[in-house]
Amino acid sequence: MKHCCVIALSCHLLLLLSLSPSLHGGDGDKTVLVHYMPWYSSKPVSGHWGWHWTMNYFNPDRVGHNGRREVASHDYPLIGLYDSNDPHALECHVLLMKFAGIGGVVVDWYGIEDFRDYAAIHRNTQHLIKYIKKAGLQFAICYEDQTVKHMVEGKYLQKQKGSVHGKKVLKWLDNNWFGDEAYIKVNERPVLLVFGPQHFRREHWRYMMLGLSKRPLLYGLPHLSQKTGADGTFGWPPVSGGREVTPAIWQKYLRQLYAGGSTEEAVIAVAFPGFRDIYKDAGLHDSIGYIDNQEGKTFIETFELAWESNSQLIQIATWNDYGEGTVIEPTRAFKYQYLEAIQEYTKTYTKAASLFRRDDLRLPVILYKLKKKHMKNSVAMKDLEKVSTLLFSSKCNEARAILQQYVAESGEQNDTVNVDKLHQ
Repeated sequence: MKHCCVIALSCHLLLLLSLSPSLHGGDGDKTVLVHYMPWYSSKPVSGHWGWHWTMNYFNPDRVGHNGRREVASHDYPLIGLYDSNDPHALECHVLLMKFAGIGGVVVDWYGIEDFRDYAAIHRNTQHLIKYIKKAGLQFAICYEDQTVKHMVEGKYLQKQKGSVHGKKVLKWLDNNWFGDEAYIKVNERPVLLVFGPQHFRREHWRYMMLGLSKRPLLYGLPHLSQKTGADGTFGWPPVSGGREVTPAIWQKYLRQLYAGGSTEEAVIAVAFPGFRDIYKDAGLHDSIGYIDNQEGKTFIETFELAWESNSQLIQIATWNDYGEGTVIEPTRAFKYQYLEAIQEYTKTYTKAASLFRRDDLRLPVILYKLKKKHMKNSVAMKDLEKVSTLLFSSKCNEARAILQQYVAESGEQNDTVNVDKLHQ
């Protein structure tokens, strides 16, 4: 990303903040959420490169002259390719969210069965939630009910037992997460997103909800939610058919979505940075579609529309779906640009967010990189765990002093510690 583009985007953001009265009053109850994919496996942590980094086509063991591994994405994480079961990566992510003013995480979840990588995703989700709660954030689940179709096709589950399996999944959620104080609720009811629904119909959901102690508010995609009796809808980047979606088209989609939200709980608003999938390059199938990021402007504009809507909840799509190019976590191209934009919006309303500055967003990444560099140094790791405690306690200045000492001793710049090089 060119420096002049970053300056231009920052000026655009400040202009929006100064011109939009809706950003300065009456919206204190809005909560910014981020959609999170817990499905990555890395060779240094799990012993292999998982499908979501490779898509059975790319080879991350190949490292280019720029230090970038070959990966199934047009984007590249600033911290390098990570593992969703790595405590250092999870720590880094939730601290970045906390410092940006993000209030909660919607975890993309595949259920509780040991089929394909569903069990690993479930394990990673449980691990992630511990860090979410440690950071004082909230969480909710986005259930992928297409998993039932895949299990039936794979002869793991009998077709006639699909709704019984769905009832078992919802009961597990009811027993383990819906009642958690950190679980996101609207009007005292837990929020459950379903990506679709793609498998279960209205009568199935009615049956599956029976007997739950905490009946959730069910949210589906706009074109599917009414057919399945959902309580509300959540927006998503409106791509289909491999076509490019111009700003005029996605703006119309968002305005229509928000116009249908007669109450604050009817629609979960959406913001996204763009959409550029890797599926065709990986030889899987044609591209789903394309939304230009406009060098960061798309995210600003979608976030602005979401903030002006009646929606109580705003979901960012996504934190880290590298395969579809909807990433707002720090990448080599955009650095901290998206998180800085969120921080500017939320600091007016969120007391916790007002404690943090732009420079604080660098600290979790520096900590992650130093932990990877000093993993076998017990003395250094003890100091770095102290830094972790300070950051979770929002004591950024004290943490910064320790980190600066280690960075100075390493002779490297804050953002240039190459984690991928450490793993070669």
